[in-house]
Amino acid sequence: MESGDGEVVSNKQVIFKDYVPGVLKESDMYITTSTIKLKVPEDCTNGVLVKNLYLSCDPYMRNRMRKLQGSYIAPLNPGSPVSGRGVAKVLDSRHPDYKKGDFIWGMTGWEEYSLITATETLFKIHDKDVPLSYYIGILGMPGLTAYAGFYEICSPKKGEFVFISAASGAVGQLVGQFAKLLGCYVVGSAGSKDKVDLLKNKFGFDDAFNYKEEMDLDAALKRYFPDGIDIYFENVGGNMLDAVLLNMRLRGRISVCGMVSQYNLEQPEGVHNLMSLVPKRIRMEGFLVYDYFHLFPKYLDMVLPYIKQGKIVYVEDTAEGLENAPAALIGLFNGRNIGKQVVAVSRE
Repeated sequence: MESGDGEVVSNKQVIFKDYVPGVLKESDMYITTSTIKLKVPEDCTNGVLVKNLYLSCDPYMRNRMRKLQGSYIAPLNPGSPVSGRGVAKVLDSRHPDYKKGDFIWGMTGWEEYSLITATETLFKIHDKDVPLSYYIGILGMPGLTAYAGFYEICSPKKGEFVFISAASGAVGQLVGQFAKLLGCYVVGSAGSKDKVDLLKNKFGFDDAFNYKEEMDLDAALKRYFPDGIDIYFENVGGNMLDAVLLNMRLRGRISVCGMVSQYNLEQPEGVHNLMSLVPKRIRMEGFLVYDYFHLFPKYLDMVLPYIKQGKIVYVEDTAEGLENAPAALIGLFNGRNIGKQVVAVSRE
């Protein structure tokens, strides 16, 4: 199919209905089909028209479905397609940096074809010796999140004790492997036996546990870290953070990447053990990956050889077809996914 003549094709889309205060449901999104001309309009300077191949499901997307004031990322528009990161193939371009046939990753729509006008969010894919879907995972935002959150925020040293929550997810699985490559002692928590097995057997964590089976998280952490925790990579918040605060070592560091346990709550849970920060001189710092995009080339130089040498593995959970995207997104919040959640819209 050539896009030169500006052929009009049907375009399946996932539409976001309206802002959701409580628990996100599949019915908060719906599938529709519209049409799109496979040509960038004349008046759309720098626009790029793409065919979407892979879409990313990320926990932060939940917060774009609320009417949050002053959030770091704009809310979604009710009645419009969901937007998020994806990998796509360029079909037509009025942008000097992208030409027909290029592959890109960046912000796109949850639809078969997208006209992207905010091209400043796009990155061109140069290395195609790895799966293209990796560019919304290990070679995209989650990868850079793990890299910045671990190395830049935590200043890790060989031999330190590292704990990671939601450790089999898109970011956690990488933090654990980076820590092991550095020579740290690494334990992760996850929500199922399969995930715990994955952490120990595939990702090489020293140990792992299923938090759902632990009645007392403080006691569990004392079992795995009898000498305490130097670095905590925070992905969940809530009770886990409270227990970790009691088990941090002197001058420990907590890198706050996210708090997925809180995203569906109308009233967030309180944290009771913050006083631990004072006597233990703990540094707890939140971060956004956007502040570290300048490190992207440095990160790729580090991670691509590791992937090709088999020193880092990456597990993806792929939902086939755009119509399964809403269920895949919801699944993030009840732990259905194992690894990075991807939606395959088209495999080329």
